[in-house]
Amino acid sequence: MIDLRSDTVTRPGPAMRRAMAEAEVGDDVLDGDPTVRELEAATAEALGTERALFFPTGTMANQAAVMVLTRPGTEIFVHDDSHIVNYEMAGAAQFAGVQPRMMRGAPRVTAALVTAAIREPSPDSPRASLLCLENTFNGAGGMVTPPDELAAIAAVGRAAKLKVHLDGARLWNAAAALGVPLSSFTASADLTMVAYSKGLGAPVGAALAGSAAHIEEAWEARKRLGGGMRQSGIIAAGALYGLRNHLGRLTDDHTNAKRLATIVADVPGVSVVAPDSNIVMIDLPAGVTSAQVAAGARERGVRVSMWLPQRVRCVTHLDASAADVESAATIIRDVMRALVRGIAS
Repeated sequence: MIDLRSDTVTRPGPAMRRAMAEAEVGDDVLDGDPTVRELEAATAEALGTERALFFPTGTMANQAAVMVLTRPGTEIFVHDDSHIVNYEMAGAAQFAGVQPRMMRGAPRVTAALVTAAIREPSPDSPRASLLCLENTFNGAGGMVTPPDELAAIAAVGRAAKLKVHLDGARLWNAAAALGVPLSSFTASADLTMVAYSKGLGAPVGAALAGSAAHIEEAWEARKRLGGGMRQSGIIAAGALYGLRNHLGRLTDDHTNAKRLATIVADVPGVSVVAPDSNIVMIDLPAGVTSAQVAAGARERGVRVSMWLPQRVRCVTHLDASAADVESAATIIRDVMRALVRGIAS
């Protein structure tokens, strides 16, 4: 089975498993786990921040960031297709006591979108406290926001006295796509989240990175959310291995995504979002559903995501070789062709 549902489906290889099995560990809550500390230091260095803090999941790290950078009773600006508002179980409302103000009208956040969303102070409206950005932008097919544009967007927010959080679950892919340092993105944010389980092939883990003061507060938020871990060096070792060994190969995934997009686009009525990174969004013609495509592909050994009723998502990753992607793309194309012919007949 070739699984292209997400880059989270990867399994640790022998070298990563060995690193995890042999990791030096300690009680991270009581004394600090040495492998966790090593991972946090390496992550902060890679991202160009003062400190980083290890989390079990990206969702928890995002929610901790919102808790740190906002006050209850305020609102946060988020794109209506963002992960933080669509796939985190309304955590910002429950844990931080904030309400999302949706930004709509573009595939991802732009300076114009933020400008249009900002309201004049009113005795009837909540104060805005945070601007949430996402890079790469999952809902738009892994779209990349370049560092200079990210800085311009953040500047609009800061002019309105907003803090800035960057959901960089796949920031590794953004940096690889543009060939720029990770630090060129994090300079625009107060806190940045990165996920080791996306792109880098680790089985578990994410981090928040930022100033020492913000990370101290994030530690408290993580503890409140139940994220204090004990011998967490075992899972941190997998993340550390991925950080040290898998960053350089991400462009392979991007090349494979482009090849997949080219193959599946060769179906009448199908529209493919040109991939910036490792995510391919396939929009289907009227009468063909993502459920039909997913079912047909699975019967032939390929798994894809049903993103919307007429949109399929495929994600390339380190466990899907160029040959795997070529084969999977051909199968998806053939399944879609058969469904389109069925409608025509």
